[in-house]
Amino acid sequence: QVQLVESGGGLVQAGGSLRLSCAPSGRTFTTYRMGWFRQAPGKEREFAAAITLSGGRTRYADSVKGRFTISRDNAKNTVYLQMNSLKPEDTAVYYCAAGRGYGLGLGEYDYDYWGQGTQVTVSS
Repeated sequence: QVQLVESGGGLVQAGGSLRLSCAPSGRTFTTYRMGWFRQAPGKEREFAAAITLSGGRTRYADSVKGRFTISRDNAKNTVYLQMNSLKPEDTAVYYCAAGRGYGLGLGEYDYDYWGQGTQVTVSS
């Protein structure tokens, strides 16, 4: 069983930046693809960013492309989501996810483990 712990959420003004971190407890995650999803109030959870297990490929939702960067440090067993130029519409609970397999995971079905989520609030 993999438990994922997110950190780094908070309140920020529009145009600001935050960096989310996600680390699994009890197991190394070097054999997992990783992703970030988000769920805004009253909306379905949606894909934000994904990275392959090697870190060689990434993919982003159109809504965050050019502003968010997903990365991973396998030596530190941590995946990051750097969020720049934040907008009020980025306000959501952000979830880290880990999935077995190669390639990019673009849907929730590609992931086996989920974190509890961390709140990101962007004020206008």
